[in-house]
Amino acid sequence: MKRVLIVGAGKIGAVIADFLSAGGDYAVSVIDRDAAALARLADEVAKAKVQTVDAADAGALAAVMPGQFALINACPFDLSVPLAQAAVRAEAHYFDLTEDVASAQAIRTLAATARTALMPQCGLAPGFVSVAAYDLARRFDTLDSVHMRVGALPKFPSNGLKYNLTWSTDGLINEYLNPCQAIVDGELKEMPALEELEHFSLDGDAYEAFNTSGGLGTLCDTLAGRVRNLNYRTVRYPGHRDVMKLLLDDLRLGERRALLKDILESAIPVTMQDVVLVFVSVSGQREGMLMQETFARKIYSRKLHGRLRSAIQITTASALCAALDLQVAGRLPQRGFVRQEDIALDDFLANRFGQNYILDGAEPHFAASGGVRPMG
Repeated sequence: MKRVLIVGAGKIGAVIADFLSAGGDYAVSVIDRDAAALARLADEVAKAKVQTVDAADAGALAAVMPGQFALINACPFDLSVPLAQAAVRAEAHYFDLTEDVASAQAIRTLAATARTALMPQCGLAPGFVSVAAYDLARRFDTLDSVHMRVGALPKFPSNGLKYNLTWSTDGLINEYLNPCQAIVDGELKEMPALEELEHFSLDGDAYEAFNTSGGLGTLCDTLAGRVRNLNYRTVRYPGHRDVMKLLLDDLRLGERRALLKDILESAIPVTMQDVVLVFVSVSGQREGMLMQETFARKIYSRKLHGRLRSAIQITTASALCAALDLQVAGRLPQRGFVRQEDIALDDFLANRFGQNYILDGAEPHFAASGGVRPMG
């Protein structure tokens, strides 16, 4: 059995521990500074070993690293670089879920001299969405556009934001405030978050989408010089973006992240009744014709191993666990920086964890676009 250390016992870390423990191929240990979170996880995942350790304490972290095959980082983005450094020092493989562009770039630099594999951004977006997008892109002789749209949404929106907390609040704020990469008319550009609002529908359900940071992962580098337009936008129900701009810009809460986090977590409840929407559209030339191919999927919350898991927990944890499985199986590079697009979509969906993107998922049958509202 491969020994893996999960750092973080929160919403996603607990499900990763559950999935890997149930699979039977991994000896799972989980550390966190929050003893209460570890107690909840131990109650849910009997096979996982838990230990109270502050991951920000380099010495305490180093003490639990010997013998670990991999370190799985399920912590906020600000711990990504020190945790990756700890994995490199211990010669363990490294996987994380970060959406933070600067952290991923720092890990890429660190990986240049690592003796093990470092694979950040292993969640849903960034993560699986890049696997799906690159698989479609490879089918074209020349590329015109790659559009990636992902949303984790409540099934029953019931507040002014039309949103419930399903993901890290720190990560959500980070995505809404940081600059967004895109390729526009063949040139790499930085775009402001929350802009380029568009409206579309899938199977008659109305949505909006807008720029957020981090969702493209490394695709801008991978497809540079090969695609005319490449962009990623987060999907929400109509009206959400305008309320967030009021909070972040007009009320200037974007300058007071700690206060904004406290407000959101105090007023917006968590829900386990959610749906994850993945919509990727790629167009280009193939055999002399302008063609388009699309990957679309809706994944819903459901019970796994006797416990209700939200759709964002299922999709995020499954993507990371599939990446770990494929690395163990030798289907991914064994050292250096590993991109999400190094995963073949067929390998991902055939994997025992990747199959969660198929089982009980629904493929939309009708899409319509309302266009993009100019910035400003």
